[in-house]
Amino acid sequence: MKIDVEIISKEIVKPSSPTPQHLRHYHLSFLDQLCPSQVNNSWVYFFSAHQTSKPFNIADASNRLKKSLSQVLSYFYPLAGRLTNTNFVDCNDDGVPYIETRVSCLLGHIIDNPSPADVSKFLPYEMDEALNTVAGVQVNVFDCGGLAIGVSMPHKVGDALSYFHFVKSWAAVCRAGEPEQNIRTHFQSSLLFPPKDISGYNRQFYMDKIKTVSRRFVFETSVIESLRAKHSEKMKKNDLLEGAKQPSRIEVLSTFIWTRFQEATKEEGSKKNYLVAWTVNLRPRMDPPLPEHAFGNYSWLIRTFPTLDEKGECNDLGRKLREELSKIDKDFIVELQEGEEWMIPQSRSIFSNEEIVAFAFTSLCWFPVYEVDFGWGNPVWAGPPAWKFKNVVIFKDTVSGDGGIEAFISLTEEDMAKLEGDEEFLEHVSTTGINIK
Repeated sequence: MKIDVEIISKEIVKPSSPTPQHLRHYHLSFLDQLCPSQVNNSWVYFFSAHQTSKPFNIADASNRLKKSLSQVLSYFYPLAGRLTNTNFVDCNDDGVPYIETRVSCLLGHIIDNPSPADVSKFLPYEMDEALNTVAGVQVNVFDCGGLAIGVSMPHKVGDALSYFHFVKSWAAVCRAGEPEQNIRTHFQSSLLFPPKDISGYNRQFYMDKIKTVSRRFVFETSVIESLRAKHSEKMKKNDLLEGAKQPSRIEVLSTFIWTRFQEATKEEGSKKNYLVAWTVNLRPRMDPPLPEHAFGNYSWLIRTFPTLDEKGECNDLGRKLREELSKIDKDFIVELQEGEEWMIPQSRSIFSNEEIVAFAFTSLCWFPVYEVDFGWGNPVWAGPPAWKFKNVVIFKDTVSGDGGIEAFISLTEEDMAKLEGDEEFLEHVSTTGINIK
């Protein structure tokens, strides 16, 4: 189905109050510095016209969105500035690009079986577009009167939790009609993780940009529990579960997806070594713990090299994940702040001439993805665009909140075709759509 997105208007929304002079230079932290420039946090929030007792008044909704965005930018002042280099944001109040479009289809046609490639059309920027603006908004109006609100923010200034907190705060201001006094901000990242000289560090490592495709797969609660039971039984047989708690949903799905990926893509006679990474939120691991609304990049990648048994199965990925997680304690974070723990092996020479295949997981389960109410209820669905990097998996809870998980998987076209041809993988997933009636 062809989806035409026509731009109706473009403007700049500026903060309702000027940024004080002493806050004009927002310094990026060391962890911000490590983020590649061409990665944007981008999500689209879909709202049905049937969510309210009467149809949306599009003009009124747009005015409320712009007014509340202007108000909330006074709290999140770096987002109205401009990135000048790898070191700081010039908080000059230049404002946020705000785009309105008309979409020539029904909202239900999009979320009946959401495609990350389609979601990308409702955003102001490509997810791999290098930006000097620090935020962008696109409000899309469907033929049925439904809305899709796309928001982009460079990863270099904040991680996913920072992004969601900003969007949730904007929605709260819009819903209330006036700025809420309890909007919380915390811009201390450069004090906690002072900038460092990272010359020579390849910030594009693991981010090889080649032609990729992204797909959304749903793991129902019953499927996850079945996989958990099978995984636990294998761990018991291999003496990997004794004294340990049952594997989590993310441990189980990471193991399943990665095992099916390496099985589907293995080549006869090819010698590969696999590097698997997960993103970890550092906020609760600091001493004292940081609040969830701490703005910036407070995330870290943990890495492990999984092993396969004689059947080509991996039974210890979850255990290795726990082992690596246990190392991310307050002592590690102090060394990260003060020492050289950030130095990451980047050379393929780790395994001489053997190929390293990197695979990365990020879990956004339990994040406030759906706590976004602009005044007409939480979104009927929200999701990310297509990632432009291979071997990346993003987990999020299903909108029903019943324990199911959506996995957004980005692979090369060749590898995706192989994974989608893997019978065992297909037996466990669905592409369930969202019922908005």
